[in-house]
Amino acid sequence: MMDFEILNAFVTNVLFVTVLGWYLITNLQWYDYKLSRVILKHHKPHWHLMYFFIPLIAYYTTGQFFTIFFYFAVIPAIFIWHKKLDKKLVLTWRVKRFLILLVSLTLFQDVLCTLKEACEVYGVFMPLAMAYIGSFLIEKFLFAAFAKEAKKKLNEIKDLQIVCITGSYGKTSIKNFVAEILSKKYRVYATPRSVNTLGGIMRDVNESLPSDTEIYVCEAGARESGDIYDITTFLEPQVVVVGKVGEAHLEYFKSLQNIIATKLEIMQSPRLMKAFIHTSVTDEPHEKVTFFGDDIQNVESNLEGTDFELNLGKETLALHTDILGSFQTMNIDVAVRIAKSFGMSSEEIFKAVANLTPVEHRLQKIVAGGKIILDDGYNGNIDGMLEGIRLCSLHEGRKVIVTPGLVESSDELNLKLIDAINEVFDIVIVTGSLNAALFEKNIKVTNKTMLHDKSKIQDVLASQTRAGDIILFANDAPNFI
Repeated sequence: MMDFEILNAFVTNVLFVTVLGWYLITNLQWYDYKLSRVILKHHKPHWHLMYFFIPLIAYYTTGQFFTIFFYFAVIPAIFIWHKKLDKKLVLTWRVKRFLILLVSLTLFQDVLCTLKEACEVYGVFMPLAMAYIGSFLIEKFLFAAFAKEAKKKLNEIKDLQIVCITGSYGKTSIKNFVAEILSKKYRVYATPRSVNTLGGIMRDVNESLPSDTEIYVCEAGARESGDIYDITTFLEPQVVVVGKVGEAHLEYFKSLQNIIATKLEIMQSPRLMKAFIHTSVTDEPHEKVTFFGDDIQNVESNLEGTDFELNLGKETLALHTDILGSFQTMNIDVAVRIAKSFGMSSEEIFKAVANLTPVEHRLQKIVAGGKIILDDGYNGNIDGMLEGIRLCSLHEGRKVIVTPGLVESSDELNLKLIDAINEVFDIVIVTGSLNAALFEKNIKVTNKTMLHDKSKIQDVLASQTRAGDIILFANDAPNFI
């Protein structure tokens, strides 16, 4: 090789491996850094063919022409792909460590091969594999250190009470309602946003949990059996909640029975004092269990708020909240019961419920430009979406829905959703390709748009909606789904 050819091959290899690594770590971040899920559970596996395997095969088969292919095809394609993502790679320390390790290993390999003149073609797979394995081992070590540090911090907070919440639907809403109500009397800290994995919880404890916290309210999520157990044995909560359970994440759990069994792992907390379980989960009696969900009556829910009565046995509370959605009454129900268990009076609870603030992206009402927007982007269950549709039906003007349908669910439930949409809406905008064929075939609304590129939503809404419309954003799934 001439010096220029060596330099060109060297630089191209380093950039190519980095591009493949960027693609790999982006997908790993989406799927909780589990390679098996990236390979076997990816919603758009053709991306792997287009952005990973075809470039990789071309690298080893096209010889000197690969440089042209890489700079004029691969890089532009990856750039456009990345630009269109609505959930881009977040440069966390874990991602930075992976990329630094990958580039370092690639440079080491290429320098060694150049000096020894031992390589006809610089390797690609080896630095990627070594970076993945090395990153995995580093994260394992750091995870153990973070876990020890977080456990120590929890143990050092005197008399800390921990409330841990799981379920298929409403975890974040229950967490926020519990935290808001209890904060009227206690020093309460709750995990932010939708942080609900063991790693996220440990990081939150280490970085954000105040040392004077009296009650820590935490959300626990799962993608496979054992996830809830791991969080439970780490936190050892005294109070646990299992909210409504349904056919969410069937793609991972395969059956409703598996979902229920995983959620009930929370009952294995060694310090368990009280458990609040929705009646959809089980009816098996337990000395520490209080069931909830069936004692709500006289519900009136509209676009201005929700009124309902809650029967607590010896008393009935008549409650009002500005929170939208009749399904939220069951989430407020358990929050009220928990507040009672912590000694709050009915009067304190009544005032706290009346002042509850809407949970962001969960039937959050926004009025802008003469239009009513119901932002239900973080709601992905059938009950919540049907309630959003019912609320829209109360509006006298035109009704618009923007949705990808249900994800990680069944065609049967999506057809149920479609039937409800057909009855209510004047304009339907379907985003993404996951349910596109099903919606295209079964949506009967004349004005429907199948929108594969979510970046065009604003343009479509600007051209098709006007003042006086109500617009429901139902389930804002990222476009990698």
